[in-house]
Amino acid sequence: MTKRVTVSLPDDVAAYLDREENASAAVADALRARMDRAAATVEMLRAVGIEVTEEGRDRVRGSLPRLTAGQRAENKRRRDMVRAGTWPADESAPA
Repeated sequence: MTKRVTVSLPDDVAAYLDREENASAAVADALRARMDRAAATVEMLRAVGIEVTEEGRDRVRGSLPRLTAGQRAENKRRRDMVRAGTWPADESAPA
């Protein structure tokens, strides 16, 4: 089954999708990868003896503050370094 949805995207993401031959497939792939990461995280936690439950997720979900703009920028900087192959070799980076 396929469903059409309308979303608003940041300019950089929209520009990326404009270059894709099949933007719908690119979005679906990205979201599936995110879903897979969540499942992988649960499995890693279970492997070390932490049982993840829906109740626990609901409790924790509201207890952490949202990332600040500075934290999001730092996360992006680190992702860019990983992609460039310079993380964690660059010891001058702020922690």
